[in-house]
Amino acid sequence: MAKQVFINLAVEDLQKSMDFYTALGFVNNPQFSDDTGKCMVWSENIYVMIMTHEKFKSFATKPLANTKSNLAALYSLSMESIDEVNNLMTNGLKAGGTEPNEMRDYGFMQQRTIEDFDGHTWEVFFMDITKFPTV
Repeated sequence: MAKQVFINLAVEDLQKSMDFYTALGFVNNPQFSDDTGKCMVWSENIYVMIMTHEKFKSFATKPLANTKSNLAALYSLSMESIDEVNNLMTNGLKAGGTEPNEMRDYGFMQQRTIEDFDGHTWEVFFMDITKFPTV
């Protein structure tokens, strides 16, 4: 079995969140989805499980963080071009996401940030490794 990454997120409104992640380019896998959680596929090895607070709490060993006011983690998505970064951001903002800061340009990498309805923070970037500074 291939190594896979599953990111589990607690969300207040499951349908609204599923629509947001669909707008970003994730695809729902109904086989691993129900009324309390949705499996959103980014690639064949990367999945985001969005779950109601009740469902998430059934797995949690600590209280849920308030991700609307506190940063719990940063999740990053690489794209193949700056145009793809901008398209994802445009779709995400139209779907109700927020952009908490301006695009950052590091010369070899351009990065934008989008937050979902629950404050989960995603860094979306394009990196041109040929422009990476050498020592």
